[in-house]
Amino acid sequence: MMPVSWSSKVMRVWPWLAAICSGLLYTGCFAPFNLTWLCWIALMPLIAAIWFSGEESRHRWLRNLGLGYVAGLAFFWTALSWLTTVTVLGWFVLQFYMAIYVALWACFCGLLRPREKKKESSATKWDQMLAQARSAAAPPRSPWTKSANNLVLAFLLAAAWATQEWLRGWVFSGWGWNGLGVALHGNWPLIQIAEATGVAGLSFMVAFANVILVTTVRRLILEASTHRTRPHFDLTLTMAAIVGVLTFGLRAGQISPPTKPLRVAAVQSNVPQHQKFDPQFTTKIFDQFRRLSEIALRSNPPPDLLIWPESSMPGPVLAEQESNKFVMDLATSAETDLLLGTIDEQNHDVYNAALLISDGGERVQVYRKVHLVPFGEYVPGRHSVPLLARIVGDQVPGDFKAGNEFTVFSLTNSDVQVAPLICFEDTIGELVRKFVLPSETSLGANLLVDITNDGWFLHSAGSHQHLANAIFRCVETRRPMVRAANTGVTCFVNQFGRVTQVLLDDTGSTFTEGVLTGEINVPTEHDLTFYTRHGELFAKICAAITAVAILIVFGMRRSKHV
Repeated sequence: MMPVSWSSKVMRVWPWLAAICSGLLYTGCFAPFNLTWLCWIALMPLIAAIWFSGEESRHRWLRNLGLGYVAGLAFFWTALSWLTTVTVLGWFVLQFYMAIYVALWACFCGLLRPREKKKESSATKWDQMLAQARSAAAPPRSPWTKSANNLVLAFLLAAAWATQEWLRGWVFSGWGWNGLGVALHGNWPLIQIAEATGVAGLSFMVAFANVILVTTVRRLILEASTHRTRPHFDLTLTMAAIVGVLTFGLRAGQISPPTKPLRVAAVQSNVPQHQKFDPQFTTKIFDQFRRLSEIALRSNPPPDLLIWPESSMPGPVLAEQESNKFVMDLATSAETDLLLGTIDEQNHDVYNAALLISDGGERVQVYRKVHLVPFGEYVPGRHSVPLLARIVGDQVPGDFKAGNEFTVFSLTNSDVQVAPLICFEDTIGELVRKFVLPSETSLGANLLVDITNDGWFLHSAGSHQHLANAIFRCVETRRPMVRAANTGVTCFVNQFGRVTQVLLDDTGSTFTEGVLTGEINVPTEHDLTFYTRHGELFAKICAAITAVAILIVFGMRRSKHV
């Protein structure tokens, strides 16, 4: 056997290293790194590995699937590493499922790879001389040098990327966190198109740019070898489109619909997770909420709405006497609306719920969480597949029951209708818009309030990634949001997705105890955005385009073999 050369080893390994590189670049877009600019190049190494390696591979589609899977594992294992604070085994196993979506996109990327025309082996010497003469007089006939081809390629791959993110957001209950477009959460002018397309439109734009950058590099290499260039309309049009999106966002940010001010105080109690339901800490928790609430109520002017985070009380407020008395006594003395998270029990069912207590405790409105977090609030197949319950361990000893109504709370100030989102519900666009749509009993919410407990994830990047995914709900619906978190991030977000106030300690950390008070400008007109009316229509169109493209590609390949 002849020894394998060093260069041969490199050629075998580099595609897999490139796939891992893509996953790590993708992770760098999000907290704790927040290197947003990486999203524009994150997919490039993976695309290059798929298109420019493995020529000799007999099952290239399987290889491409593997490259995408490796990139997906590298991304999800690192970006969601904060899950290890809850369950290491669960974090490790979950990513084997999550990576499937990136793998499928990589396989599709390989299917669309432009094919160079191969020289005919039976050509005569005279034919080869003529071909050489023609090549000296004209640019090489390569699909990479054609702008139209590259634009179509980028369009189809961007549609497929938006499709896989959309599927990831709802299949098996879904977990659509950290889509490619979410990386732009801090660039408020660019994200304004979400009012029409949702995050899918942003992911489409970023994926499109990644593909065009790869084709441009390949094209430049080919043109350098022939010393002939053509106008790069594909790159020019891509850059012009991004500038157009930026211009739209800047103009949208200048539109000021009529609003009315609402004084809000959000309490961040910073109660460690192991203390929340331990009876020996009940008195401590009561004292903490009383003290923080008194600070909030002493502000001048006092708040119209006081908000406590998810699962704020040690016991079910409507069923347990001690918690009920504490809350009602405080609500009576406060003379303001109190919104809080609690456990609700009814007919032997247990719900994760939000309460709005007003009129001195005389009026209580209840919302029971509609979208439960799998492996967080319930274990799918707990009894039919016991292994799943073992993976989670004692973190989820029992299952919550899901509510079935998108309840909108009415404040004492009747012009304000509140969408009481709980925990991860503020990361799901299709769910939030249903609170904003008018119904028989409500004009629809004009203020989003999220109460959450990210204390499960300690001082990790989890809470900051949560916020990054949540701010798009404000842009999609053009409604401001107040977030009251147990350990952070407690903040106010305006209708353009800009964080206007955030609770920080003296060191600049969001993981602290305190009260955030301020004024929220609530829209008085219940105008509905395109996204609010139609939901993930853009993503569904991308899915239809992807399905048609797959059928056409397989149809063309089958006809060639006939």
